[in-house]
Amino acid sequence: MPNLTTEFLGQPKPPVQAIVFDFDYTLADSSRGVIACFNFAFGRLGLPLADDAAIRQTIGLTLHDALVMLGGKEYSRYTEEFTRLFVERADEIMADNTQLFDIVPETIAVLRDFGIRLGIFSLKYRYRIETVLKREHLLDAFEVVIGAEDVSEHKPNPTGLLMALERLNCVRENCLYVGDSLTDAKTAQRADTDFIAVLSGVTPQTAFEDYDVYAILEDVSGLLNLEPVRKLE
Repeated sequence: MPNLTTEFLGQPKPPVQAIVFDFDYTLADSSRGVIACFNFAFGRLGLPLADDAAIRQTIGLTLHDALVMLGGKEYSRYTEEFTRLFVERADEIMADNTQLFDIVPETIAVLRDFGIRLGIFSLKYRYRIETVLKREHLLDAFEVVIGAEDVSEHKPNPTGLLMALERLNCVRENCLYVGDSLTDAKTAQRADTDFIAVLSGVTPQTAFEDYDVYAILEDVSGLLNLEPVRKLE
């Protein structure tokens, strides 16, 4: 499928100096592990197992919000124990059940050749992300990785994104945040940072219509075709 690009109709963007990525469904697919961990926790709690497709729709949400989405507000009372069980199982299986998208290694390599500094801000635990990146020999490609354990408030609170931009020494006008979900779009909006939406997750293109997005791409490889990204060649 060709990379679909929809340019944001605003002032031309200056050359991009840094890009911060979401992780799940943006750089990698961890859905197999997430589904297994959800249903492990549900089983231990004596709750009905959830449909795989329904669980996939929750990826990118906090576990509390995911529980409410799957079972209604009454499930919120299980948040603490559910989280403990989810993390327990995820520590055992998540890394092995998380795979980078095929186009990611080459895309990251080219972006680095362009001289662009790279980071990650995700709701996923940083140590899980770093385990996957290390396995794929990409850990050194990212100057900063900020995960759930690094912030007191999670997306769409922009604290983690702003922290990443500060560590990358990048003013917001020269940065991009790339993600697959409306939560990512809201995070970028609250950080006053240009947002790139990728359609490699479960969120359809039409869902981004109410948000200012600089571009909508089929996947992160489309970044290599954007003029502000290529200007540093």
